[in-house]
Amino acid sequence: MKASTFVYPWDVTGDPGAPARIASLGVEQVTLAAAYHSTRALTPRHPRHRIVTAEHAAVLYPPDGRWEGRALRPYPAGDWAPGDAYGEAAEALAAAGLEVHSWVVLAHNSRLGAEHPDTSVVNAYGDRYPWAPCVAQPATRAYLADLAAEAAVRPGAAGAELESLGWYGLQHLHAHDKTGGVGLGDAGQYLMALCFCPACRAGYGAQGLDADALAAAVREALEPLWRGAPDDQGWTGVEKLLGEDMAAATRAWRDERARTLQEAAVAAVRAAAPAGFQVLLHADPVTYHVGANAGVDPAHILSVADGVVVPCADGPGLLTPFAAQEREGAVLAANFGVVSGMGGSPGTLTADMARARELGATEARLYHAGLASDADLEAVREALASR
Repeated sequence: MKASTFVYPWDVTGDPGAPARIASLGVEQVTLAAAYHSTRALTPRHPRHRIVTAEHAAVLYPPDGRWEGRALRPYPAGDWAPGDAYGEAAEALAAAGLEVHSWVVLAHNSRLGAEHPDTSVVNAYGDRYPWAPCVAQPATRAYLADLAAEAAVRPGAAGAELESLGWYGLQHLHAHDKTGGVGLGDAGQYLMALCFCPACRAGYGAQGLDADALAAAVREALEPLWRGAPDDQGWTGVEKLLGEDMAAATRAWRDERARTLQEAAVAAVRAAAPAGFQVLLHADPVTYHVGANAGVDPAHILSVADGVVVPCADGPGLLTPFAAQEREGAVLAANFGVVSGMGGSPGTLTADMARARELGATEARLYHAGLASDADLEAVREALASR
């Protein structure tokens, strides 16, 4: 099973020992951030720093002229990744014998929402989610497709992984996040993710819904959950809370907008890329799920992309719907956390990879070589050596 680890450019640039150290883990590939959201990251082995604060979502290379005159455009990084940080890191990693793929975060950008608030998801209460660009809006869709192409197809990259290529919702680790006081469950999270910006209001209208009546119905449906009523019924819970017809109409609008955006972004990457360039999507096999792992229809996405990266923090079960498609040559990459301080389990990686392989995984992704402790990395070495 081929393995790749996620890496930030700042893990590598300025640290001459980083490429060899990463290669010594036994991975064949690195998934290197080219466009990334704001973060505060530990760099426990870097000779010059221990903490990197990426103040806003940015591209980690110099953007090209395609953005001239456009209101929506990527932001260059500050001093946390100056110049062509991606290119410098990619060159160093390739010199250590590692295949480099670009890691591209798309519909997750708090600065975009702050500077262009009309681009953000708006919930049924009128609250904006500045971290979540609405993927139904034409200008946003054009921006995301062009960003996918530019950030994915970097010099030396053999492929790309596209993250957050779909709807984003309430689930977001914002600065000093304090939203966990009420457990909304799967259905409640879906209702809180429904967008009521002008584009989505028109979209609901095309599905036969009155947007004002829908927003009122969503607020009414959520009220018992705010008071502590349990919700553990998934889509059945949405239908119970909102009504089957209304729920189906919202999902029809949102699923179509996500599917066609995914098609457009992958097509844009392929048009810009050389032959053989691999395009994967970070994905969840339930279309109404939102977040970094976009909800997708497994049959559809495997007809569009070369494969998927599937979250396996709670076990490898989400691989099954993708493996059931029996699509020859498709990459099914099981994504495991290996940072024990962030909930990962590097000590069980051997067993986890074996179970994932049984369920159809063809590759493994390890999050994250730059953030992990020395003990975590040693556990990874041992697990990969036993493959």
